Amino acid sequence: MSEKVHIGVIGGSGVYQMEALENVEEIALTTPFGDPSDSYIVGSLHGQRVAFLARHGRGHVVSPTRLNQRANIYGFKMLGVEYLIGVSACGSLRERFAPGDIVIPDQLFDRTSGRALSFFDDPAVGTDGLVVHVSMADPFCPYLSDICYKAVQATGATVHKGANFITIEGPRFSTKAESHAYRSWGMDIIGMTTTPEAQLAREAGISYAVMAHITDYDVWHESEEAVTVERVIATLMHNAEVAKEAVANAVTLLADAGPSPQADAIKDAIITNKAQVRPEVVENLRLIVGKYF
Repeated sequence: MSEKVHIGVIGGSGVYQMEALENVEEIALTTPFGDPSDSYIVGSLHGQRVAFLARHGRGHVVSPTRLNQRANIYGFKMLGVEYLIGVSACGSLRERFAPGDIVIPDQLFDRTSGRALSFFDDPAVGTDGLVVHVSMADPFCPYLSDICYKAVQATGATVHKGANFITIEGPRFSTKAESHAYRSWGMDIIGMTTTPEAQLAREAGISYAVMAHITDYDVWHESEEAVTVERVIATLMHNAEVAKEAVANAVTLLADAGPSPQADAIKDAIITNKAQVRPEVVENLRLIVGKYF
């Protein structure tokens, strides 16, 4: 594949493929961080090249905790992706976000543990000795989030813009005590994969936003049944076509988009004296840091 891919889509539970893609090729990549969840499906949509990845692998074979998110995001970078749309299933912690609705969050809260949260300073991968403190004050790209909001609006589905999205470790669902605690903290929606996707995309200079599909009211809502896999899948299957239509709309809206607004996110975030960074570290992360050395 020689043609640069401008837009990426990472599909979560229930969204494992994009049938609308034409001139499709399947691309298997190996990154400095290992193999991604699956091969990338690259094709044309409304005249643009788009790369799709099933976040959990086709058939949903990788647990949220076991996802190699660094490889997933680095693979998109290898393909040239500048805009990445995450499609995720999530629970609602607020009455106003009903099952079947779609939320475009603007804030992120991390309650995971033990995940690799950064490309940098990892001796196991050979990126140690390079420390980067990237800004995550606004964890989702405002420009791409606005595109996603308009794209969902165009489908006629109920969509909300702005929410605090908490990522938990999983793979289990919350206890009632946890669910009520998250509500008391001001969290609005809950999922298991957006951390560290958002952080890694920012480090990679990729604009990232999420279309969060509400599948349930978690376990806090006394008049609703507790979340189950069956309920999640039923809602996702109902919303799958909406998700794919919204992504197609977003691709159209991105037709004239220039470089990612986040392209230089780490330009001023490198704190290590560059003269002390080993050449092999720069080479291992060439796609991300090469232009700064």
